[in-house]
Amino acid sequence: MLNPALCAHASEWNNSNHYWLLLKSLLVSWLSSPPLVTLPLACMIVLPWMTKRIPWRRQVSGLGTVLLLIYFLAQLPPTTSLAIQGLVEFLPADSGATADAIVVLGRGEQFSNNRVEVAAELWKEHRAKMIFASGIGDAPQILQLLRDQGIPNRVLAGEDCSRTTEENAYFTAADLKPQGVKKILLVTDPPHMLRALLTYRGYGFNVIPHPSPLPSNLAPMKEALIVFYEYAGLVSYGLQGRFLPQSSSKVKAAQLDWKIPSVS
Repeated sequence: MLNPALCAHASEWNNSNHYWLLLKSLLVSWLSSPPLVTLPLACMIVLPWMTKRIPWRRQVSGLGTVLLLIYFLAQLPPTTSLAIQGLVEFLPADSGATADAIVVLGRGEQFSNNRVEVAAELWKEHRAKMIFASGIGDAPQILQLLRDQGIPNRVLAGEDCSRTTEENAYFTAADLKPQGVKKILLVTDPPHMLRALLTYRGYGFNVIPHPSPLPSNLAPMKEALIVFYEYAGLVSYGLQGRFLPQSSSKVKAAQLDWKIPSVS
C-alpha cells in the first residue's frame, strides 16, 4: 500500500487534478438535484417575458426551454442507452488473446462486484497471470473481493493513489512497466472504457478492452451523469493531449523517486 504522504507527493506533477475533481463534484451534485437545475432554468424561461428591459428575451427564454428539455430527455433510459452505444461503438472486440496482466479500474463500491467477477473469470480462463487493481479507495476492496473469489494473493497487486483516469494509467505504468508488462486486459464499465483505453495506450500499453456491466441497480440519473461525464472527459482529455504518447519522464520519475509498492 502506498502511504498517503507519497500519494500526495506523487500527484504534484498534475495539481490541476485537484481543482478538476472539486469542479466535477460540484457539477455532479448540482445536476443530481432536479430542483436546483429546474428552478433557474424555469426563471430563465419566464422572467424575460415579465419585463421589457431584458434584450433578446425570446432567445434567452428559448435557450432555457431547450436546456430544460435536454436535462429531462438525457435521463430517459433510451437516451442513455443510445449515448452509451456511441461510446462503445468504436471499441475493438476482445480477441481472446492472452495478456501480461489484467488491470481493474475502480469507480466506487457499487461498481466493484461486477468488475471483480469479470476479472476473476478472465484469470480463471488463463488470460493473464496477474491482476492489478487501480484506484484510490477502490484497490484494496477490489483485491479483497478477488481473494474472496479464490484468487491467490501471490497474483494480486495494485495501487491506492490514483484519483483520475490519467493517474490510473500513470501509476499502473510506474508499477507494471518495470516488471515487463506491455499487454493488458483492461476491465472497467462500458461508458468509461474508451477514455481509459486511449489513456492507457498513451502510456505505452497494448490494451485489450473487456468491459464489465454497469450495476443493474444504478439509478437512471447517476447513469446519465456518468455518460455525460465520459463525453466531457473525452473532449477534455483530447484537448489536453492525454491520448497522445506520454513522455517517459513521467513514468521514470514515479519509478525512481517514489518506488511505488504494490497494494496487498
